[in-house]
Amino acid sequence: MSRQGRQRSALTAHKLAGMLKERLLDGRLKLRHLIIVTTIADEGSVVAAARALYVTQPVVTRALHEVEEILSVPLFERRPHGVVPTAYGESFVMHAQAVLAQLRQADSRIRELADGEAGRVVVGVHLAGSNVVLPQAIAALKAERPGLTIVVREATPDVLQRGVLAGELDLVIGRLMAHAPEGLDQRRLYLEPIRIVARAQHPAHRIEHPSLADLAGLPWILPIEQTALRTELEEAFLAAGVGVPADRIECTSMLTLQHLLASSDVLAALPMLVARNDDRLRIVPVELQSIRRSVGVTTAHGRPASPGVRALVDHLRRAAGELDAETLQQD
Repeated sequence: MSRQGRQRSALTAHKLAGMLKERLLDGRLKLRHLIIVTTIADEGSVVAAARALYVTQPVVTRALHEVEEILSVPLFERRPHGVVPTAYGESFVMHAQAVLAQLRQADSRIRELADGEAGRVVVGVHLAGSNVVLPQAIAALKAERPGLTIVVREATPDVLQRGVLAGELDLVIGRLMAHAPEGLDQRRLYLEPIRIVARAQHPAHRIEHPSLADLAGLPWILPIEQTALRTELEEAFLAAGVGVPADRIECTSMLTLQHLLASSDVLAALPMLVARNDDRLRIVPVELQSIRRSVGVTTAHGRPASPGVRALVDHLRRAAGELDAETLQQD
């Protein structure tokens, strides 16, 4: 494309952006439009969105048509069993979620300011960090601010990330990704080794100098597919010259996992602190040198933290700093 052509394209894009800005701010777009469009995206259909919002289907359909008319683009592609966002829809939903998250945050901040030491902090957890550091931080924070309500929600990492972006969670503590996803900030607390564990009476403890290949034929509990730890374990088995154990359970529930470990002859790869702080379990001396969990805090980028959130993060850092330096590599 020629220089003049590029200039014309840039000018056209600028004009379109200005027109779009005017459309969104001319008074036709309402807060209910944002709520309905994001709910359609979450639920996957107009019918399910109407059910989730306790309104009729025509109300949802009409609101969607109104937004598409304002934007002059289709937001969803209609399919036999629901809808999927178009490229325009994905972009609009992302920004709509950000707006709604800011409003939820504003409501939380105003309530907190009005109530003084009261308020509410919602924390998402997924295994790492939830068994030692988080309970210690919560206990210390509650001793300082008994009127502050702490809500802890457990879910898979992808669900927790969406919760932070949507403003449903203030922060997540758990394993950090190699690169922070778009719209999120990550702050590392410590590095935690992964160890293979089993109950004290497990036959694996009678193997002299066990290797990963020795253990591959035994029953295992593994993380679900498409998680970072599952990928790393698959690579470790491959490096040991064996496949992923065929006799396996795939589990994300920490409570279920610990009960199965303590009551049956299964093996699992767990963060060091989980293994070390459960008297029913023993570590099987097989080194997984390449597998460490970078544990830390994930928050929404650019979203101001409430006083309660800042206080909890401070206590998390203190609790992480008190971990056994011989066990964990710390910042």
